[in-house]
Order: sequence, then structure tokens, then C-alpha cells
Amino acid sequence: MAKESMKAREKRRQKLVDRYAEKRAQLKAEGDYVGLSRLPRNSNPIRLHNRCKLTGRPKGYIRQFGVSRITFREMASKGLIPGIRKASW
Repeated sequence: MAKESMKAREKRRQKLVDRYAEKRAQLKAEGDYVGLSRLPRNSNPIRLHNRCKLTGRPKGYIRQFGVSRITFREMASKGLIPGIRKASW
């Protein structure tokens, strides 16, 4: 389980990315890299981390399902993910 402070940090970063997305695209189109460097660092989408939607775990993230490998395995064992059957794990 991720710390609440880490989850909150990711939410703040996401808000910054959303707020500056249009301005960032405009500056990139113009080739104004000095203007880009003046934007907040956390407004860059590269700084976002993929996190499990249920537990907030940053590692072992399966992008197609939006959950970590551990959560995916638990859900698959319970039959909550359609089309996935337990093989040998």
C-alpha cells in the first residue's frame, strides 16, 4: 500500500500537468525552449508515475488493466477479470 503522501503528490502533479498542457504544447510548437524551462518542473508529464488504481503501488504496473501485478493476480484468482484463467501460478 502506498503512503497517502505519495498518492497526494501524484495528484498534485497530475493537476499541474493538466493545467499547463495547453501552454506546454504551444511553447513546443513555437520552439520556445526558454519558455518551457520557466514552467514548473512537475508540469512535465514525464514526471508522472503509473500507480495501481486500487492499492497505489508504483511497481509491477500492468498498463492494460491499470493495476499492479499483485492486484491483478488476486483479481484473476477470484475470477473478477473476464477472459483470464489461472494457469500454473
